[in-house]
Amino acid sequence: MAHDHGDPSASDCADFLEQIVYFIDNELDAADCSAVRAHLDTCNPCLERYDLQRTVKSIVARSCSEAAPAELRQRVMVRIREVQVRITES
Repeated sequence: MAHDHGDPSASDCADFLEQIVYFIDNELDAADCSAVRAHLDTCNPCLERYDLQRTVKSIVARSCSEAAPAELRQRVMVRIREVQVRITES
């Protein structure tokens, strides 16, 4: 995918950006992992996207394991009931 000389092209980056999600989830074979790592070592914009996606995935995973505070859950339930009433009345 990457050129042997010069900077990667936009199409190279697009290909690697599609693979980043699979790379983060360890769903690529060894050859593809090596190619993605090599590209990230030479392409700062893709490395930044990789870091951002990895950070977002980590935050989402952590948030999914935390329970919402009781007060927030109560406010959400009240809001849902208000919307249900409005829909019923329409």
